[in-house]
Amino acid sequence: MPITSQFLRYALTGIGSNIILYLLYFASTGLGAEPKVSMSVLYLLGVLQTFMVNRSWSFRHRGAAGAAVWRYLTAYAMGYLVNLGILALLVDCLRWDHRYVQGAAIVVIALLLFALQRIWVFSPAKP
Repeated sequence: MPITSQFLRYALTGIGSNIILYLLYFASTGLGAEPKVSMSVLYLLGVLQTFMVNRSWSFRHRGAAGAAVWRYLTAYAMGYLVNLGILALLVDCLRWDHRYVQGAAIVVIALLLFALQRIWVFSPAKP
């Protein structure tokens, strides 16, 4: 499948998921949850809900699901650590507003994860 088709499908999946998760982030932090804790819980929910959609629709992966899920979890663990580092640096150290930092982090992490999924997680099987 062409990269533009994959990216469009990935973007639609991610936009829908991230809008819901970002609203939940606002709600939970507005109720007093610590930003990194809220991001952590919601990040895990996002990973779980998007694996099947990205595998079957965004990338149309036909390889072994078991191997793909481990690569997916590894990629998202890397994305999580990058997200956590962004929050720690920009919010905790530099005192930037966590709402804007997390909004920008969503875009950065999404691009990183698209590249990892296309190249590694859901790459076509080699003959």
